[in-house]
Amino acid sequence: MRRDHRLSRTLHVLIHMADQNEPLTSEAIGQMLGTQGPGVRRMMGGLREHGIVLSTKGHGGGWTLMRPLAEITMLDIYEALGEPALFALGPASDNPTCLVEKAVDARLGQAFERAAALLRAELQGTSLADITDDFRERLKAFEKEQLR
Repeated sequence: MRRDHRLSRTLHVLIHMADQNEPLTSEAIGQMLGTQGPGVRRMMGGLREHGIVLSTKGHGGGWTLMRPLAEITMLDIYEALGEPALFALGPASDNPTCLVEKAVDARLGQAFERAAALLRAELQGTSLADITDDFRERLKAFEKEQLR
């Protein structure tokens, strides 16, 4: 099953974006992610619609954050990306006729709903500033290790 990396990649870009003094172009973001500008513009468009980033056109234009990282949660980004599927698992068919399959699907559906609610709560409770703090701690530890 193919993985959806958009959430991870978008979080990565936004944290880098916070350290920039000028807008990041779609091409610069594309280089960061190893992808093309049009894909970046689609990804960032959802963030713009949700009030997370702002785009400016022309020379010196690009993408900038509209809010501080502390005011943006991972759930905000997940929702701005169109709420990609959380699980690769699912029922064998949409309308099973077998009562065993219906019972299995009902229990799986309940489990998926509970798991999704837990994940959404975790995403809501984590800001991009929290991730940035984690990065900075990892960087300090890395630099300290390099001095040894």
